[in-house]
Amino acid sequence: MGHNEILLRIEAAERRAAALILEARGVLAETKSGRRDVVTAYDRRVQELLIEELRAALPEAHFFCEEMNERERLDAGALFIIDPIDGTMNFVRGFHHSCISVAYAERGTVLAAAVYNPYLDEMFSALRGGGAFLNARPIRVSGDTLANSVVCFGTSPYRPDLADETFALARLAFENSLDVRREGTAALDLCSVAAGRELELSLWDYAAGALIVEEAGGVCRTVSGGELPYSADKSGVAAGPRAVLEEFLRLTEAKG
Repeated sequence: MGHNEILLRIEAAERRAAALILEARGVLAETKSGRRDVVTAYDRRVQELLIEELRAALPEAHFFCEEMNERERLDAGALFIIDPIDGTMNFVRGFHHSCISVAYAERGTVLAAAVYNPYLDEMFSALRGGGAFLNARPIRVSGDTLANSVVCFGTSPYRPDLADETFALARLAFENSLDVRREGTAALDLCSVAAGRELELSLWDYAAGALIVEEAGGVCRTVSGGELPYSADKSGVAAGPRAVLEEFLRLTEAKG
């Protein structure tokens, strides 16, 4: 199966799974690592549906998912990386800003990705070397400077020990841009292709969004400016148009 067909299957599976999110009522949350790290029955149901649909399309595929106890090999020849509901706290609280994020990788390289916001019916997608799209229309990053940009940032809520560093960066962004936003979903922040920065993300948070940013002409890096890791370890992520990102990284370096 070609990568374009795989992407179409991902998009179709996400649209079907989105019905579960849109029909949700009386959502109850369970805590995982702490009170801010929550999961719902809908996260699990969405993930199960996605796995079922994608396994039917590609029986040899492996899966690396947020709500999976035994995650499969990242170096597999065919691997789907899934965050069933990115922005679960938003979902639980009825703030309609969450998404489904799926990336497809082969032997450590992400080749296709789709991030779907069911509330706005926005499907962000990308094929490596084939560009990035929103609802099948090509998208490109902004050509604005940092001073003329709005910066999205995340607060690493599961790691309160990172709060001082996180909010120092947010203040730096605020002082050097038009404004800042904290919207609670890393995948949609990346798809907005605004400069974003968060100190602790997992692969399922950024695998799909990073490819979409890159295929839209942007850049994704670690918070220290290095290449994004393809691993099970958590990482800080910074993303945006190259000039904006480089300017912001220079500012953070100058602050020491």
